[in-house]
Amino acid sequence: MPAGPGLRPDLCLRPRGVLRGAVLTLVFTGVLATAAATGSLPRQEGTAAKATLPAPTGSTVDRAALARAASDAMADGKSGKKAAEEFVSRSGDRWGAVYGAAEYEEFEQALDGSYTGVGLSARRVERAGKSRIEITRLRDGGPAARAGLRTGDQLVSVDGRPVAALSASEVVALLRGDGVPGSTVSLGVRRGAAAWNQNLRRARLAIETVTVRRLDDGAVLIKVSAFTKGAGERVRHAVRTAPAGAGVLLDLRGNSGGLVAEAAVAASAFLDGGLVATYDVDGEQRALYAQGGGDTDRPVVALVDGGTMSAAELLTGALQDRGRAVTVGSRTFGKGSVQMPSTLPDGSVAELTVGHYRTPAGHGVDGRGITPDLDVGGATEARAEARARTVLSGLGGGS
Repeated sequence: MPAGPGLRPDLCLRPRGVLRGAVLTLVFTGVLATAAATGSLPRQEGTAAKATLPAPTGSTVDRAALARAASDAMADGKSGKKAAEEFVSRSGDRWGAVYGAAEYEEFEQALDGSYTGVGLSARRVERAGKSRIEITRLRDGGPAARAGLRTGDQLVSVDGRPVAALSASEVVALLRGDGVPGSTVSLGVRRGAAAWNQNLRRARLAIETVTVRRLDDGAVLIKVSAFTKGAGERVRHAVRTAPAGAGVLLDLRGNSGGLVAEAAVAASAFLDGGLVATYDVDGEQRALYAQGGGDTDRPVVALVDGGTMSAAELLTGALQDRGRAVTVGSRTFGKGSVQMPSTLPDGSVAELTVGHYRTPAGHGVDGRGITPDLDVGGATEARAEARARTVLSGLGGGS
């Protein structure tokens, strides 16, 4: 499922030795509770090389001091995770976060671009002056859809726990539970005057983050909602198999990030190698490159908005700076910081900011976002898409 409200995607760089291996990986991650239901953004190795850039100006957290704070709390019989959270909060690290060991392990298990859940998205809405948790989306063929639940149904409880006072992310965490396929969860549901309990079995569900459709003018629309594992290659396949001369409308609206390696692969669909982005890790400068052999002639328009974040901004910046796409929409979110996870004494994991990335032309993204070539801010989604299609047609990408 696409990323939902509350998802905080980050650009993270970490030594896999921290948890799973021995090489550096680059990734945008989301808040675990929300990503658990929407589909976690997994980790994957990227193509990195050294580059020469000014030293980063962003502050970083003293990781050794953080570990000591957690250790001291544990020695006093207190929660190391809570102490770490307070330390990170005081540090001013806007994107820093601390996750429990179980939470992080669940996230690690989502490397294949899938998640364990019941196949629904929920959010808090206001109805008749009252706030409630409502189902906003159902996955076709998922446990919730097969049981007959509908969008608009109210969630009253999860496993007997009332959800009226809980945040959407807390409800999502309850729906995910232990993350074990086949485990049972009981939902209290209300639809109009009817109310009942619905028992569901959690299942392993794949995340469909890339959809492709042919527009009536002959152009091809490629919608990427997140850069999960395999998303980049699906974009490349869609471009390779598009009819000759057909333009591509690359819709990155609401794309909350994902694997930076996948964003680079997606960039490779439109570039014949070359620079995608530069980034720093504690002052060490590196660069990310596209693969060769991409389609450099097909007209491309990238459609973006304020929900275009992180990996999606990295791709947008690469295509814009290298003159490969006309960008249409509104200013992007502005998330371009680099995080590195650190394991704490109690097994919890802190993801801490260590640097930032820049577009090929050297533009910083963090806190700034990317201004599209054609700004249609304030337009409805339908009107923004219509403007983008008009631009694409003018480039020769439509019949």
